[in-house]
Amino acid sequence: MHTKNEDELIALGQELGSLLEKNDVLILTGELGAGKTTLTKGLAKGLGIHQMIKSPTYTIVREYEGRLPLYHLDVYRIEGDADSIDLDEFLFGSGVTVIEWGHLLGEALPADYLELEILKDGEGREVVFHAHGQRAAELLQRLTDGV
Repeated sequence: MHTKNEDELIALGQELGSLLEKNDVLILTGELGAGKTTLTKGLAKGLGIHQMIKSPTYTIVREYEGRLPLYHLDVYRIEGDADSIDLDEFLFGSGVTVIEWGHLLGEALPADYLELEILKDGEGREVVFHAHGQRAAELLQRLTDGV
């Protein structure tokens, strides 16, 4: 999917956020400044979260309350040391987990997650989806049916 600007990236995130259910896991990949946190702002809107969404780069995890809790993680700084945080608390908690740089977790990733690869394309972004597992495939289908 192609977005022309930040507002469209947030709108895409909001649409996806409205479809999310308890224990859904999203992995966001893309170079620095690609729009991972911007997309998460949209996800939060879709979850009915009204707090300001900030990058968890230095805190590793930020939690927000809405229709479902949102656990926003950035694992860039813990590459190769998934045991340094209690991932199970987030992955199997009562909310939705969004992990920036999640591909760095390797085998610590759950079996079912939706990966969103965000690629810079001028002022816009190309978002490429990779469904891993049945729930992720269902979520992607619902998103593409609605867009």
